[in-house]
Amino acid sequence: MRAQSSATATTPIAVTDPRGHHTGLGTLQAALGVTAFSLTFPATAWGLEGFGPWSLVAVRSVLAAVIAGVILLALHVPLPDRRHWTGLAVVATGVVLGFPLLTTLALETSTTAHAAVVVGLLPLTTALFSALRMGTRPSRTFWAAALAGAAAVLAFTVQQSGGALTAADGFLFAALVVCAAGYTEGGRLARVMPGWQVIGWALVLCLPLSVPAAGLALAFEPVRLTGHAVAGVLWVAAGSQFLGLVVWYRGMAAIGIPRASQLQLAQPLLTLVWSVLLLGEHLTAAAPVTAAAVLVCIAVTQRSRS
Repeated sequence: MRAQSSATATTPIAVTDPRGHHTGLGTLQAALGVTAFSLTFPATAWGLEGFGPWSLVAVRSVLAAVIAGVILLALHVPLPDRRHWTGLAVVATGVVLGFPLLTTLALETSTTAHAAVVVGLLPLTTALFSALRMGTRPSRTFWAAALAGAAAVLAFTVQQSGGALTAADGFLFAALVVCAAGYTEGGRLARVMPGWQVIGWALVLCLPLSVPAAGLALAFEPVRLTGHAVAGVLWVAAGSQFLGLVVWYRGMAAIGIPRASQLQLAQPLLTLVWSVLLLGEHLTAAAPVTAAAVLVCIAVTQRSRS
């Protein structure tokens, strides 16, 4: 035993700092979530070609809940502790029901470019909710960069819509508030339980509402199953509503809610790119300038300390 202890004491041990890898992986996961979310508005526009707004939201919620429920059952995941139910209800209200419904109603009369303004303001709103809910105190540099990035995205998206506010803005601003609350609560829960379980249980929690809502909406709203409509509803259900939120909450748990939320500054620009490719919308010359400004702001927020 002495010889073994001596050998152990004299043998060099490679020490690695897991925080760098952990942070890098968390940033990648949050970025993948943002990429998935950036397709939400174009996919919703496709879905609205064949579904009514209420049908689209209810059906996407049911499909996503079925996917989540099957995985939870297959892996024999136990029910979350009762103390987490209130937080899951906030996630369900904000992310599963509120944001999809309000943005879908807005997209009935608004373009995806105009609707993207809510996503441009979402990082700042999420950081504010985080500060109120969890007591985080980002630095002044962080706030300056966040405000600059939000202003750049807001100016760009408003310019894309012609500079005029529409009746859909009420839906968009309400969606901004409920989604920020859901993101903040989901990021908090993802620190004590896997992120995919956070959104999975939130989706399952909504089934008693989403199933009858889907049946009622489908009975009153006409449905036309085109290729675009089917692809749109499948993406917003599996990609935006479940898989995107899984990696998003994991990323927030790893790098913190304020920093993860700032990655969403790139989301409106990605949405505009998808709008060109999938919907045939046209971008102005301001796009690369805004993209460069947003990337600078993201870099500053990622380097600033809380």
